[in-house]
Amino acid sequence: MLMVKTKIGPSTINGAGLGLFADQDIPKGTTTWRFMPGLDLIVPEDTLLQLSEAARAQFLNYCYVDKFTRHFVLCFDDERFINHSKQPNIVQTMAESELEGFEIATRDIKKGEELFCDYEHFDLDAYRKLNKLDIYAHMIEDEREREKEIENFIARLFRVNETAAKNGVDCLMDEKISKESWFGAKIVSKIISPFRKT
Repeated sequence: MLMVKTKIGPSTINGAGLGLFADQDIPKGTTTWRFMPGLDLIVPEDTLLQLSEAARAQFLNYCYVDKFTRHFVLCFDDERFINHSKQPNIVQTMAESELEGFEIATRDIKKGEELFCDYEHFDLDAYRKLNKLDIYAHMIEDEREREKEIENFIARLFRVNETAAKNGVDCLMDEKISKESWFGAKIVSKIISPFRKT
């Protein structure tokens, strides 16, 4: 639940569509969002698997997959419109007293500024959302080929991470790939893939 006044408007990022903007001055360290049971939702994987492919795709467009809890979380309010930046003015943090992480302002934010967070910091599904890795192969019509493509990617990513860990290297190939992205691929590909044919 957003804890500060905000409004929706065209994003300052070209092609990003809508964005979330501060509708008040926000001092550094202010809690801007926290999970509110009864309003924000944690949706079990089993529930998502009961949805149609179109409904799941729509849900995954707006939810995030928490890197720490592995929960599928859907914000009930305009927090869903916050855009990604590698120079965020909002950051998610954790506390034992919180069911999910909460967000705080990393600096003083003026009224009218767009709010940004770093998707890769907290969302296991960030790589797909940012189109950095084509890991789902959902355009392949044959389901067996689609599943093979996903399995091959996950296996390749696992090997890359193992090699990187042995050599003390944090990135290989053309992208920085963390173990969290591997978990994200494994978790989300199961949800986004169509139902198995019988």
